[in-house]
Amino acid sequence: MLFNLRILLNNAAFRNGHNFVVRNFWCGQPLQNKVQLKGRDLLTLKNFTGEEIKYMLWLSADLKFRIKQKGEYLPLLQGKSLGMIFEKRSTRTRLSTETGFALLGGHPCFLTTQDIHLGVNESLTDTARVLSSMTDAVLARVYKQSDLDTLAKEASIPIINGLSDLYHPIQILADYLTLQEHYSSLKGLTLSWIGDGNNILHSIMMSAAKFGMHLQAATPKGYEPDASITKLAEQYAKENGTKLLLTNDPLEAAHGGNVLITDTWISMGQEEEKKKRLQAFQGYQVTMKTAKVAASDWTFLHCLPRKPEEVDDEVFYSPRSLVFPEAENRKWTIMAVMVSLLTDYSPQLQKPKF
Repeated sequence: MLFNLRILLNNAAFRNGHNFVVRNFWCGQPLQNKVQLKGRDLLTLKNFTGEEIKYMLWLSADLKFRIKQKGEYLPLLQGKSLGMIFEKRSTRTRLSTETGFALLGGHPCFLTTQDIHLGVNESLTDTARVLSSMTDAVLARVYKQSDLDTLAKEASIPIINGLSDLYHPIQILADYLTLQEHYSSLKGLTLSWIGDGNNILHSIMMSAAKFGMHLQAATPKGYEPDASITKLAEQYAKENGTKLLLTNDPLEAAHGGNVLITDTWISMGQEEEKKKRLQAFQGYQVTMKTAKVAASDWTFLHCLPRKPEEVDDEVFYSPRSLVFPEAENRKWTIMAVMVSLLTDYSPQLQKPKF
């Protein structure tokens, strides 16, 4: 992969303060960082500028290089604790957050609906204030975005959206880091979404244009993205000179796309709609037929878990599929989110070209 970070000079050069080249990056003395995210909430990428999102990706790459490639121990979150509220089960969000926070020296505390029932046994206001007195931040994976908004309003610590009905911002950070590693730059890429008008698509719509990426999204009739989010995405596209296409034709969305993206057709809480949804999404499976109309350098993303009706094995397990690096990058990006919201740390790697 292009982001393999191959060191061309030895580590002694780094210890002596000299620059050495790694693939796609120059490493050397930390640069002056003008972005300050400490104390912020991460509820939606709508609230972040392009430079702020780029900073989180830069920090993700930095932590991945220093910890995974160089084997450094960075206890940047030593003495800090994280409350993790999960109304919905998860594999990647829980594992990436728990292991990532602990790897940085912090203590994650996992809370299920058996431990905490938002707004039922206790008001959201009271919960926010109690958690603020005992933890340094909260990551909440919830059904309703409005619950996150209330927690953020009432808490005195950063609140991070681990998934809601409207947005999944930490997934998109992992997607973008994966594409940065593969393509070297994000600007000018065309993202082709084929699937439900859901929280993943909403988060792409709130951020892609800020990187100069184009978006072509196909959803079945009746499953289009939220109208207010679409309106704002159109504004972002206009401001950044990018293309936004919304269609009901999967092949139209895939045409010329660099990145084919899909997601589950049936999210948690939608199980009763399964039969109706499976019928509505007929023709939306990503296959090599889909890929034939994409760009010659096409790749594939899926946030997982995956069902065969969403994408066939030939695409999912092909060399063009980036789904497993994408899954791993959930860890490095959530670590970067925590570090950026809770510390003053600045990346050692020089800022990449986005």
